[in-house]
Amino acid sequence: MVLDFITWTVKPEIFSIGPISVRYYGLFFAIAFLLGYHLLERMFKAEKIPLTWLEKLFIYVIVGTILGARLGHVFFYGWDYYSQNIGEILMVWKGGLASHGGAIGVITAVVIYSKKVSKKTPLWTLDRLAVPTALAAFFIRMGNLMNSEIYGHPTDKPWAFRFVDNMYQWVNQGAEPIFTEPSHPTQLYEAFAYLALFGFILWMYWKTDAKDRTGLIFGIYLIGIFLSRFFIEFVKRNQETFENDMVLNMGQLLSIPFVLVGIYLAVKAPRVKV
Repeated sequence: MVLDFITWTVKPEIFSIGPISVRYYGLFFAIAFLLGYHLLERMFKAEKIPLTWLEKLFIYVIVGTILGARLGHVFFYGWDYYSQNIGEILMVWKGGLASHGGAIGVITAVVIYSKKVSKKTPLWTLDRLAVPTALAAFFIRMGNLMNSEIYGHPTDKPWAFRFVDNMYQWVNQGAEPIFTEPSHPTQLYEAFAYLALFGFILWMYWKTDAKDRTGLIFGIYLIGIFLSRFFIEFVKRNQETFENDMVLNMGQLLSIPFVLVGIYLAVKAPRVKV
């Protein structure tokens, strides 16, 4: 028997204790950081790099990720609203994070970290940080799946998902679920693309001399993440209504510079050994 579609009725919350709830998204975010720390610890030990650098790096990265992702959402997708509600800009708990902003935030944090802590070129750090970051991108998209958000256009593919469209009312007010049309599970498309990228650049780091060619791993990371994002956006629903009249949506426009930088780094890197 071939399924016509999959009805997705997973609730975002794992459990609640009074006003405090534990959600899959937060759990996956925590797992991503823990696994990322473990991976970088192995890298740093193998290269005999002081582990104190790693502890400081993660503080910089966490702050850069959260601030960058939030401000990216505010300025790239919601400025019309937030310009009139300045006090809500830092209210992360209300939702609204943008991966392109997160990438900018991480790169900015690494530049500051490199000047203050490692005294190495930012690309040296980014080459190593790219490996666990690709894995984190996988977990974040799986969190989006659990939240029934960032899904695609309607499709008749047998792997289409029907998501709960009135999630808040269903979960918090006891309403009957209203399902979307069978749609592309674009969260899974991106998640699997990022997982494949993680496996590839992990292999590059451990099995080739890529880590000694400044910018190569980070360049491949940028190409893999943002080229995947660019093409998957064609079957993904727009996040904001202003994108409906655009030939390329905001996610695609923001991805192009990252892909171009990635190509530049990947082409240039083989001629730059350290």
